[in-house]
Amino acid sequence: MYAIVTTGGKQYKVATDDVLNVEKIEGEVGDKVELPVIFLNDGKKIITDPAKLAKAKVTAEIVEQFKGKKQLVFKFHKRKRYRRLQGHRQQLTRLKITKVQATSRATKKTTAEAEAPAAE
Repeated sequence: MYAIVTTGGKQYKVATDDVLNVEKIEGEVGDKVELPVIFLNDGKKIITDPAKLAKAKVTAEIVEQFKGKKQLVFKFHKRKRYRRLQGHRQQLTRLKITKVQATSRATKKTTAEAEAPAAE
């Protein structure tokens, strides 16, 4: 089973136990984060309906907060003595995908428990 999630304006294909680097997400190391799902494939069927995807869940754990490699931005105009050099290091978060879930099982359990006492 895999899903496509979106974070930081980008889309990532993820499966359970994947580790990926994304743009910075607020949180401490060890915090759990839920990522919005836009596509889900469980091997038998593909789900793209937004109503069904609202129940889908991808849970990730923050492994590390770090900076990426330095990117150099160099601007140059020939014959004008114009040269500008600037560096940039992007703030990144390393995530470990802990669970890709098609539906929220917690809601099914709570509705089943709510119906059982009413029947008695």
